[in-house]
Amino acid sequence: MQISSRFTLAVHIFACIDTFGDKYKVTSNFLAGSTNVNPVVIRKILGQLKGSGLINVVRGTGGAVIAKPLSSITFLDIYNAVECVENKSLFHFHENPSADCPVGKNIHHILDGRLMQVQNAMEKELASITLEDLKKDTRKYLSKEF
Repeated sequence: MQISSRFTLAVHIFACIDTFGDKYKVTSNFLAGSTNVNPVVIRKILGQLKGSGLINVVRGTGGAVIAKPLSSITFLDIYNAVECVENKSLFHFHENPSADCPVGKNIHHILDGRLMQVQNAMEKELASITLEDLKKDTRKYLSKEF
């Protein structure tokens, strides 16, 4: 199982806006050049981030800006903005476990609590990381480039 690339793309977008926003208009085309992803995909993610109040976007060539202090935006905020998880459940169950099988008819009772435990742990960890943390890491690695 893998979480879609929308989350990492969104984090990449934030790193670019923070790094380049003072010098360039950070547009979907600009971001597409950094991510090597089609600008249409970038625009969709920008729309999701804007809809969640995490960024502001000026249409056309206006660019994107971060709407809140970096210390108040967590990875969980970003994940919730861009990930489409069915019924807020990270794990998807196979559709029709056999009611005739003792395991099949009880699999939800067996697994649901454990899977929720895993999801809660992941969400707690995502909530503990802010974009301010990301900025520190970005500066550390970019200082090697410039």
